[in-house]
Amino acid sequence: MSAIGDILLAPDVRPFAVAAAIMLVLGGIEFLTTVIGFSLSDLFGHDASADSGGHHGLDGLFLWINAGRLPLLILIILALGVFSIEGFLLQGVAHTLGTTVPVAIASLVAAVGSVPVIRSTSRGLARIIPRDETYAVSDADFVGKVAQVAVGPLDQGLPGKVRLKDVFGNWHTLTARASADSTPLPVGASVLLVDRDAKSFIAISAPADLIAPIQSSNRA
Repeated sequence: MSAIGDILLAPDVRPFAVAAAIMLVLGGIEFLTTVIGFSLSDLFGHDASADSGGHHGLDGLFLWINAGRLPLLILIILALGVFSIEGFLLQGVAHTLGTTVPVAIASLVAAVGSVPVIRSTSRGLARIIPRDETYAVSDADFVGKVAQVAVGPLDQGLPGKVRLKDVFGNWHTLTARASADSTPLPVGASVLLVDRDAKSFIAISAPADLIAPIQSSNRA
């Protein structure tokens, strides 16, 4: 263990070790907060590119890198991970050749090399990571829709998460809680979104006549 620690704390890989540590901390916090029904990424916004005023300079570069339109926090975690991996690989190859790359140069090479990897990886992750409400569909469009509890159960305590498909066939993950007169709604239950307050959607158990058409649409 001491040998591994010495390697991770070596000056020539220190930036990559720090990036990896930050990535693990952010990833761990995001996982734990998602489990209890509140995603840390909600505080960072759904997609930072949506707040851009244009498509020039840094805005255009960000849009190009974030090809999958991942939430900002997920993109940061991905970037830190790719940067640290590329840095460790670069210095590992240098060590096998009996030399080291100066930290500044290694960091620059890893940063530049990370850009295309982040772009391609974000596309793949966007297909498997559920996204919150997008900007093509408003909050009001989800009221009256049937969803499935993904993180729960939903009750009057901490909000959970529900998933549903919009009219364009895109999946959304929304923050929701049960209505005041509803019993707890377990994970996997079909729920009807009947209202929305400042923090989350309000859900009740979905009537049976609404569930079958939704299930058929989801399988399509």
